[in-house]
Amino acid sequence: MNEHTFEKLQYNELKEIVKSYCVSGLGKQLIDQLLPSSNVKVVKHRLNETSEARAILDAGGNVPFSGVSNIEHIITKLEKGMILDPSELLSISDFLRGCRRIKTFMSGKEFDAPTLASYARSMTEFLDVEEEINFSIKNNQVDSAASSELKRIRNHIQTAEQKIKDRLNQFLNSSANSKYIQEFIITLKDDRYTIPIKASFKNHVQGSVVEVSSKGATVFMEPNVVGKLSAELATLKSEEAIIEYQILATLTGLVHDHLHPIKINIELISQYDMIFAKAKYSRQIDGIEPKINDYGKMNLKACKHPLLSGHVVPLHFQIGEDYRSLVITGPNAGGKTIVLKTIGLVTLATMSGFHITASKDTEIAIFDNVFVDIGDNQSLENALSTFSSHMKNLSEILRLANNNTLLLFDEIGSGTEPNEGAAIAISILEEFYLKGCITVATTHYGEIKRFSELHSDFMNAAMQFDNETLEPLYKLLIGKSGDSNALWISRKMNVPEHVLKRAEDYMTSKEYRLERLNSSKIRTPKVENTENQVDYQKGDRVKLLDHNDFGIVYKEKDKYSNVTVFYKKQFVEVNEKRLSLEEKATELYPEGYDLESLFVDYKTRKLNHDIERGSKKALRKINKELRKNK
Repeated sequence: MNEHTFEKLQYNELKEIVKSYCVSGLGKQLIDQLLPSSNVKVVKHRLNETSEARAILDAGGNVPFSGVSNIEHIITKLEKGMILDPSELLSISDFLRGCRRIKTFMSGKEFDAPTLASYARSMTEFLDVEEEINFSIKNNQVDSAASSELKRIRNHIQTAEQKIKDRLNQFLNSSANSKYIQEFIITLKDDRYTIPIKASFKNHVQGSVVEVSSKGATVFMEPNVVGKLSAELATLKSEEAIIEYQILATLTGLVHDHLHPIKINIELISQYDMIFAKAKYSRQIDGIEPKINDYGKMNLKACKHPLLSGHVVPLHFQIGEDYRSLVITGPNAGGKTIVLKTIGLVTLATMSGFHITASKDTEIAIFDNVFVDIGDNQSLENALSTFSSHMKNLSEILRLANNNTLLLFDEIGSGTEPNEGAAIAISILEEFYLKGCITVATTHYGEIKRFSELHSDFMNAAMQFDNETLEPLYKLLIGKSGDSNALWISRKMNVPEHVLKRAEDYMTSKEYRLERLNSSKIRTPKVENTENQVDYQKGDRVKLLDHNDFGIVYKEKDKYSNVTVFYKKQFVEVNEKRLSLEEKATELYPEGYDLESLFVDYKTRKLNHDIERGSKKALRKINKELRKNK
């Protein structure tokens, strides 16, 4: 397998659809990492898991995944020896409770899903850890009930805070202080109780400035009357923090002591989430578990492409028993490429443990490799042609293919001269056959079709068309050769019958008539009136009649009476009849004027000038561009 195959067959798009049925990040991670397996035992096990989960869903079962979330980042903190905060401990508790509920649920499914039920036996319950966390942590903070000492200190904190507020209220209610006060409220700044004082009176109030407002008009001061109480409160809060830390450390240590079995639970929950996501997808598409084998036999019955919705014509396809290579012929827009993609994607889906939409007796082969050459792989970076791009891909596939490889080729040999393309395609198909590959290829070339008819282990197929409407029916007909319908269409378009008969003869015999035209039917050239013709010269300003706009002549008239005109920074050929002369170059420019400068922009002229005078900067710039384009 390679990423090119996944991209062309849209495998990752299918995984995204299945992933959407996951309820947690745990299952989504596994589906992101999921790859098709070439091991038939692994594939059989994956499909069985999906089928068992589907049976639970069909029976009305609803797996209790609520509360289960991805706690791997918390586990990472534990492994680094870090103390967990209250919210993280509650996440651990929620996860453990979710594991316990899923274990109970799955343990009761041994009849419908023996494999999935067996996984639950490997899960561990941690009821004591749950209870300890839930007793000590409430509302994302350490609860006072967690420790008698903590409860005592918090009572003292409440008493100290009340005394501070009482003293500050006395300060606010004193008429002597009213002129200093900006607002008659008590505010908490940096864990200290303060009163907003007008900045201009800050030296009239005995106390310390804790904070200044953004505009500087107000200072938040802690009056000296509460200084001693504030210091006492700070000490109490320090003691509170120490005890809270000790409780959090104890709870963290409790979780850490069970780290290994908790990590096993995480793996099992991840597996359950992914498996039930596959089952939900299966239920959505009314999927089935296909039969599988590892010897190349494929028998698709009423199979549908996993990503197509609406009215989809089901595919009936077989290979690997009476023949190992199938050549599909016929015109474009008939569905040949969809056939290839359907075969490829249902194979990858099955190898991933996904159910497919098909009849129950459908059989899928498991392969070591699935390679495709579909679409135009032309790259602007390496400037390869379409044909050479395909050949590069096929060359790499030839190197990697073995006798357990599925090959899907769209329009093999296209993009070059038909005779050469057909010959190369036949040779490549033969080489893949000799390697033992299972090959499905589409083509327009009749020569490939004839080779397939002659070879006993090749088979032809065609996409069915309605001969009256010429509309594709998207049905694959194995054992029947297709054609491009060119003669049929031409006949419908009233092309003379003798022309079509001659075309049919050429298709079969290749004996061309090579008749010469009767000289009496040859028209002789007329002598044109040249009185009003203009002799256009380089630099002349002309009007382009089709555009009602102006350009400059770059190249004089050729033998076809076309003049090359520089128009909107491009050189275009215009027939002289579509031009009119506005002004001659001799009238526009002085004698000796460099007309070439009219067709070169300022940057290019400057660069050429710099090169002529030997500028090192210009030479460095050119060398840099040459290296870049290599």
